Amino acid sequence: MTERDGALWIRLNRPERRNAYDIDMARAVIDALDTATRLHAVVITGSGGSFCAGGALDQLDDPDPDLLRTLFHTSARMLQAVRDCPRPVFAAVDGPAAGGGNELVVACDLAIATPRATFGQTGPRVGSAPVLGATNHMAVQIGEKKAKELTLLCRRYSAEQALRMGLINEVVEVDSDGNGDGDGNGGGDQTAALERRVGEWIDELKALSPLYLEISKVSSNLWWNTGQDSMSNGLAMLTQAVGSDDMREGARAFVEKRRPEFPPPGTGTRRS
Repeated sequence: MTERDGALWIRLNRPERRNAYDIDMARAVIDALDTATRLHAVVITGSGGSFCAGGALDQLDDPDPDLLRTLFHTSARMLQAVRDCPRPVFAAVDGPAAGGGNELVVACDLAIATPRATFGQTGPRVGSAPVLGATNHMAVQIGEKKAKELTLLCRRYSAEQALRMGLINEVVEVDSDGNGDGDGNGGGDQTAALERRVGEWIDELKALSPLYLEISKVSSNLWWNTGQDSMSNGLAMLTQAVGSDDMREGARAFVEKRRPEFPPPGTGTRRS
C-alpha cells in the first residue's frame, strides 16, 4: 500500500500465483479501503504481469468447509468495501484479470487497462461459480447475454474487446516503443504507461468536489445494491457445494494444467 499524489495505490503482490488472494490479502485490501477517506482516489493493481486471478484455488481439491466459507464471505466483504469506499476506486489492469479478478474489475468504479490485459470468468471450468458480480451486476454493465457468455463459456477477452463491451473505460495508448508517452524512444513499459494514465484521470478528479463525488458514487451503487440478494444466495449455494466432485475435479485439473473431467449431467453431486 502506497500513497502517491493524493491517491492510495493497492498492489496485489503474489505474482507466483498471479495475485490470487487468500483470506489475509482480502482482509488487507478491506482495511486499506477503510483508510482512504482523506484521499482523492484508490487504485487497485497487480504485479508480475498479472492483475488478479481471484481467490486462491490451492485448497479446493481437499477443502476445509470452514476455511472456504470464510474465504467466500471475505471475498464478498472485499468487493463490498470497494463499493462502500467514499472515493472512486480504479482497477489498473496489466495482464490477466481472471475469475474473481474479473469480478474485482466489475466492482471497481473505473477501469483502465494495458493492451496486453485480458479478462474473463473461470468458475464452471474450475468447479465454482462467479456469484459475486459476474452472475448479477456484470449484466448491468455489459448486457445480460454478454454477461452470460462470460460466465457460462469461460472465454478470454482482449482489452479492446473488454472496452467495446463496456467492461472497462479505456485501453492505454502505447507507442511502438511500448510506453505511450509519444517520444518514440525504445525501452518503454506498458505498466508505466498505465500508471501514468491512471494518474491523469486522478488529476481530473482532484478538480472536482470530493463531497459531491461521494454522493454521486453512493447513488450510482443502485444496481449493485439490488444484486445483494443474488450474491447472498449464490454464496449460500457455493458453501453447500463445498467438497463436491465437481469442485475437487476442477481444482485438481487447474493445478495439474489439464482439461477437467466433470461428472456427466444428471448424475448428482457427491460430497465426502
